[in-house]
Amino acid sequence: MAKIIVSGASGQFGHAAASQLLDQGEGVIALSRSTDKLADLVTRGADVRAADFDSPDGLEEAMAGGDKLLLISTTLVGERPRQHGNAIDAAKAAGVKHIVYTAITDGGNPDHPAVEQHDHYATEQLLRKSGVAFTILYNSQYSEAVATAMAIPAIAAGSKPDNCGDGKIAFVSRDDCVRVAVAVLTQEGHENTTIDVSGPELLSVPEAMAMVSEMSGKPIELVPVTDEGMYEYFDSLGVARKAEDVDPNGPIPWASEGMVTFGQAIREGYFEVKSDAVERLTGQKPRTLRSVFEQYKGAWPQ
Repeated sequence: MAKIIVSGASGQFGHAAASQLLDQGEGVIALSRSTDKLADLVTRGADVRAADFDSPDGLEEAMAGGDKLLLISTTLVGERPRQHGNAIDAAKAAGVKHIVYTAITDGGNPDHPAVEQHDHYATEQLLRKSGVAFTILYNSQYSEAVATAMAIPAIAAGSKPDNCGDGKIAFVSRDDCVRVAVAVLTQEGHENTTIDVSGPELLSVPEAMAMVSEMSGKPIELVPVTDEGMYEYFDSLGVARKAEDVDPNGPIPWASEGMVTFGQAIREGYFEVKSDAVERLTGQKPRTLRSVFEQYKGAWPQ
């Protein structure tokens, strides 16, 4: 049986994708640096293997026997092209025939201002030059991130500084992105394509926060600020500005540069993309932002 390799299988996206593939009777090779977290996949028949994209050592062996690879973007901004390059080279050497990669909306645009997009664009170029068939999933921002990392501090503070302006974005549930990835891995005809993956409605961040306020019963004042004003806000929280200054083991393992330039990209229209990919590829309608808020509402400050 041909097997599908899932990278980052101990993460939320990877674990869910591996689980769904197993549900469909697919052979799965689950890769992770933390294989001890994958005991449940082992009991269900997955072939769990240790893999670390920071080093090419052993990666080809880890991917041996795999026909397709779900390459889930790693988390270290600025380091991804090197890490992803190691994975792509190993997959090609191991005989993998198709790589499905998780990027972000408008991912093939070299002028996209979001810092994280630089990594995705560089990875896309590596895939296009690799000679291996690819599918690049341009996923919109996760609704779950809005429901937690954005909504919870906004409710607690009663306000939120914002540099997104009235730019629109079709927030998408991670669940839907996983289902699309699984569909692409198990269907024919998606080789050498890019697919926009979005939620069902284009909303601005102010509109999303107004929904949070209404559902929580708490007032949230949205305070428009410049990009520099957003940097100053994150400075006040002790967030490093640059990815290279982040302590990965610290309390805030991300940099404000990513958040500020993401907001800039929304404001300037780079995320204003809505597609029918979720329903077209999975047969199910995409989740609304409100439905995801309902799911996480119990974690909001009372």
